[in-house]
Amino acid sequence: MSVAKALRALKNIICIKWGTVYGPQYVNTLYAMAARNVTGDFKFVCFTDDPTGVCPEVTCLPLPQLGCEIPPDVPGKWPKIALWGKDLPLTGVALFIDLDSVIVGNIDDYFEYGNPEDVITARNWLNRLGKSAQTSVFRFPVGKHSYMLENLQADSTNVSRKYQYEQNYVTHNVRGGVKFWPEGWTRHFRVHCMGAWPLRYLRPPILPKGAKIITFPGLPGPAAAAEGRWTENGEIRSPKDHLRWVWTQFREGKKWKKHISRYVRKADWIAENWRE
Repeated sequence: MSVAKALRALKNIICIKWGTVYGPQYVNTLYAMAARNVTGDFKFVCFTDDPTGVCPEVTCLPLPQLGCEIPPDVPGKWPKIALWGKDLPLTGVALFIDLDSVIVGNIDDYFEYGNPEDVITARNWLNRLGKSAQTSVFRFPVGKHSYMLENLQADSTNVSRKYQYEQNYVTHNVRGGVKFWPEGWTRHFRVHCMGAWPLRYLRPPILPKGAKIITFPGLPGPAAAAEGRWTENGEIRSPKDHLRWVWTQFREGKKWKKHISRYVRKADWIAENWRE
């Protein structure tokens, strides 16, 4: 077996969970979706500060340490940069998937595409002209780009403020540049499933043909969207009721413009896939 084939054969799927935003059910659901959509053996690892409630099929390991402070006014998920360190306890290549992603098709291709030495990411569909990375789903050779963590540690305040989001840092600093998955594989829920805001009132979110993973940056998340809510604790409204509510916000002098687009109808295909 060639080195490239050997590396691909080591199917490492990893996620990261810290804090209280996502409970163990997100890890368990992501594992279950992967198990239904990966051929053959794979290893599923969750790096976490609290393994309570995570199913035994998942290998829970301590969070890799970022080793530096990110200013509190800087947005983004900078703890993910710790995954680039040389001491990550894995070998071969690793496929990272955000906890709020929905796997809707077989993902073997994510391991087989390109060269094992490539860093391959989803495309940031909100910044297409900039050709930037969206790190909800990305694959990287473990330990081969440890300078990514080391360079951040050397000047964390200025680096994080310059790039704001860790995915911008990845886009502009991975040596050799990032590659992108074929466009149809990884889809952005608001952009590709919900469409422009008028469509959100007329039809439920669609599942794009050929999609393998749907990412949910921002709101709504998959648990909420499956029920037709913008947030997990939000109300379920008919299109007319939501527009009436927006009109009420306008009449009462409250912020209303942003709420016009913040509407989602129930999507049955999410619930069919987003389950343990």
